[in-house]
Amino acid sequence: MPSPPIKELEEARSWEGAHDVRPLDRNVRRWTGLLLPNNPPYNTGAFRFELTFSLNHPMEPPCATLRTPIYHPNVDLEGHVCQPLTTHVYWKPTTRAIQVLQDLLLQLDRPDLQQALRPDVAREMQERPEEFRRRAEEHTRLHAEPRPDPHI
Repeated sequence: MPSPPIKELEEARSWEGAHDVRPLDRNVRRWTGLLLPNNPPYNTGAFRFELTFSLNHPMEPPCATLRTPIYHPNVDLEGHVCQPLTTHVYWKPTTRAIQVLQDLLLQLDRPDLQQALRPDVAREMQERPEEFRRRAEEHTRLHAEPRPDPHI
C-alpha cells in the first residue's frame, strides 16, 4: 500500500504555518509538528499536531489530532478536531497533506460555531467573548509550546 509521498512531507516542512514537521518515531504514516496560529488568542503559542495516514492512503483521509491542549470550540478534550476536509464526504485521493494542515490551521484561526465539538466553549465564545478570550489566552499560556524563532 502506498504511504504519503516524501514530496508531501517536504512540502509540509517548507510551509510557514507549521514548524518541525517530521515522521513520528520514524513512521512515515505518522507525522508530528507544530502548528503556528495567526490569530489571537492562539497566536502566542505553538500547538503540536499528529497526522496519521491509514494503510489505504490516499483513498482514505488522514486523521488529524492536536496533542497540545487548547481551549477551542472545534477541538475536543482528546484533541480531535472537527475538520470537514478529513471526512469521507469531502476527501479526494488527490488531496495533499499540506491541504489538511492548512485546513487545520484555518480551523484554529477561525472557529466555526456551527461545527462545535465543545458546545459550552462555543456558547461562551458567542455570549461572553471577553471571557472566552481570557480563558483561551490563559490556556494557551499554560499549555502551548513556545513559538519557534522565525530566524532559525
